[in-house]
Amino acid sequence: MNKSNCAVLFVTAFMFITSVSLNAQRKSKNKKQEAVEIAPTAPYTSPKLVVGIIVDQMRFDYITRFWDQYGDGGIKRLVNDGFNCKNNHFNYAPTKTAPGHTSVYTGTTPATHGIIANDWYDKNLNKSVYCVEDDSYNSVGTTSDAGKMSPFRNNVTTITDELRLHNQMQSKVIAVALKDRGAVLPGGHTANGAYWFYGKDEGSWVTSSYYMDKLPQWVVDFNNSDVAEAYKKPWNTLKNISSYTSSGTDANAYEGLFKGEVNSAFPHDLPTLWDANGQFDIIKSTPYGNSITADFALAALDGEKLGTDNITDFLAISFSSTDYVGHKFGVGSKEIEDTYLRLDADLERLLNALDKKVGAGEYTVFLTADHAAVEVPSYLKDQKIPAGYINKDQFKSKLNEFLKYTYGTTDIVRNISNEQIFLDYKIVKNLDLSLSTVEEQLAKEIMTYGMCDRIYTGEQMWKNQYTKGIPSILQMGYNQQRSGDVLLVYKPDYITYSKTGSTHGSPYPYDTHVPLLFFGKGINKGETYERTEIPDIAPTIAAMLGVAFPNGTTGNPIVDVIK
Repeated sequence: MNKSNCAVLFVTAFMFITSVSLNAQRKSKNKKQEAVEIAPTAPYTSPKLVVGIIVDQMRFDYITRFWDQYGDGGIKRLVNDGFNCKNNHFNYAPTKTAPGHTSVYTGTTPATHGIIANDWYDKNLNKSVYCVEDDSYNSVGTTSDAGKMSPFRNNVTTITDELRLHNQMQSKVIAVALKDRGAVLPGGHTANGAYWFYGKDEGSWVTSSYYMDKLPQWVVDFNNSDVAEAYKKPWNTLKNISSYTSSGTDANAYEGLFKGEVNSAFPHDLPTLWDANGQFDIIKSTPYGNSITADFALAALDGEKLGTDNITDFLAISFSSTDYVGHKFGVGSKEIEDTYLRLDADLERLLNALDKKVGAGEYTVFLTADHAAVEVPSYLKDQKIPAGYINKDQFKSKLNEFLKYTYGTTDIVRNISNEQIFLDYKIVKNLDLSLSTVEEQLAKEIMTYGMCDRIYTGEQMWKNQYTKGIPSILQMGYNQQRSGDVLLVYKPDYITYSKTGSTHGSPYPYDTHVPLLFFGKGINKGETYERTEIPDIAPTIAAMLGVAFPNGTTGNPIVDVIK
């Protein structure tokens, strides 16, 4: 072989070896890149703190109606930097406070969790019961009976329970609200503490021996401070009242009055009205009730050292004053507008404190409502919109006449409450009647009274499986052990209430359509017009945290919300 051929062979061999080496390097590099790309990440998000916020009686359109008046750091921050579910609804009725709070935290409806109203007729005890009353426990922080409460009537677990169970009870859960039911039910069965505000002449935050034997020192210190006393001051508008263009006139016939007032115009002089309106209780019906709730929640954040380690804690807050103000003044009042502007400022104060004390990006928030509310029907009537009021005395008088004539006794009906009729099964049996026959006879009779849009019977709730519309909404709220035998659905915008102020409870959109905002760690930015439902909240948070769903869950995680 000559030198020329040797050279060619050498070059060829060198190129081959180089090619093999480069290919090996590329494969090695690609494998490293692939390893980086497919490196497993934790299938859950671990914020230091979850903050659940329920705004009592918040309609969805309060976000849009008052948008231009809100600051940048409260509701706008949650909307702009979080995820906004714009078509969020309660999928059951009655739309009331206790069922609402329970459904948010259990991921299911009254059909499963059993909290069918604030108060309801107990068929076994033959008396009305309050959703969280429990004489087995004592008051802590007051000598009154205001603390004799527990969550025992809730049949299932909450997301707060499941977080505690998941972390071997190391997660802290604290629940705060003016209303006892607004704290007890979200806190679940295992809360470290649930606190509510007792007004009258005390103005203190109290709890139940279900949770503890004495108040923690931080609560004692808060109660001994002058925080509550500081809200004994006139309520005037936060901004110039001329800028309140998203509400009606200041004084009108659709608004209620505090005792001692001659009209409903601003300002409301709380010091002057104090004694006639239950002393500290009057604070509840002003935006100051929300402010003191925020004050106390921030004290809990510090006092319980929430969100200070890597084990997720939970702070459940319910802002109740929005409900009290709505009931008294109505959803179109200047008082409601001012209450939401002040709530917005309190939310900004809360978020800023969370940024500072837990860390921006280290906590997760959701905000929703326990129900919405109807426009004042007397106002709607004046605008030529079909609306009105149910005269309960006339209804009972007519019904009693029918009962006497048909069955010879009015005792066949044991109770009428929460738009439901409860029958006496023994009398039905003694009269040799079938329950379904009596239910149907009553339904047909009451339909002739002109107050109902439709009526359903317990027999229908038991035998049928409704999947859409009002019958489905009623069925989701119908608990076989606790609900009644005839279910009344009044005409839209017809209510059993005073002719001033707003109320709620119906299956109609004005009561079911409420906000749902998610914000913070583990949450996508965005929005959806797809329908979401209240029972979807708990499984969404559970999926994000990687904990078990509450054991009665019927909702589903909202996939677009979670990163």
